[in-house]
Amino acid sequence: MAKDILDIGGFTILKRIGTGARSTIYLASDEEDNKTVALKRVIYEKPEDARIFEQVETEYKVAHRIDHPYVRKCYKLKKIRSMFKAKEMILSMEYFEGKNLEDWSTLSLGDVLLVFRMVASGLNAIHQHGFVHCDIKPNNILMNKSGTIKIIDLGQSCKIGTTKQRIQGTPDYIAPEQVKRKPLGPKTDIFNLGATMYWALTGKHAPTLIPKKNKFGLPVTEARRAPHELKKQLPIGISKLVMDCIDDDPANRPRNMMTVVSRLDLMVHSIFGGKIKTNKDASNNN
Repeated sequence: MAKDILDIGGFTILKRIGTGARSTIYLASDEEDNKTVALKRVIYEKPEDARIFEQVETEYKVAHRIDHPYVRKCYKLKKIRSMFKAKEMILSMEYFEGKNLEDWSTLSLGDVLLVFRMVASGLNAIHQHGFVHCDIKPNNILMNKSGTIKIIDLGQSCKIGTTKQRIQGTPDYIAPEQVKRKPLGPKTDIFNLGATMYWALTGKHAPTLIPKKNKFGLPVTEARRAPHELKKQLPIGISKLVMDCIDDDPANRPRNMMTVVSRLDLMVHSIFGGKIKTNKDASNNN
């Protein structure tokens, strides 16, 4: 039987704060420096749990190297062994009191753009360290009451240029190169980010190469409509940025994440400057 986390050395457990895929998250105090942390505990129970262990180790190795205000830090990784084999992992992470984007009520257009500008900035930092996140989606972006964000769950991260042996990603946000098992890079995160922005702006998912299925289990072909076609009040410039990000051909996407940041900056400035042109205005000028 796995050792009870309440007795684990080095940490004082305060309370359980959540559960994830094969994991439990606790609020704790690190006894070495009295820092409040989040502890992720995973237990090996069956062979398929080896993949979860692999992802926790990847999350630690990548996040431990990145020091950026919008990327959740990982501090320590403990392995509890039995018969020379790791049976339990404890990952000590930065504690951030927020909730994921899916759990937030409606945000203003300006707030949405500010959030994604922060996400793009954090992703750029990951790219500068030579890695790709590979799983940006609403659940992996936390936001607190003051509007600050953290990118979390770097378990599917990999080095730029990696070709994965199996398809990894979330169907509603996955890039074509992930589905086709081609080399992954910063433009993969640009697609994932664009698909997440599409959802945030429209409430719908952009069709990906993993199709939806009808009640008979048959794939349904969906046209990829621009956000401003679904929400008439959305500015065309924002809609175009999203569609550029989710272009199936990586060569047609923005050059890098800083290009995305710059385009978002212009739109944020336009909104708060009161000069933004909406699709409706453009139609009236034609």
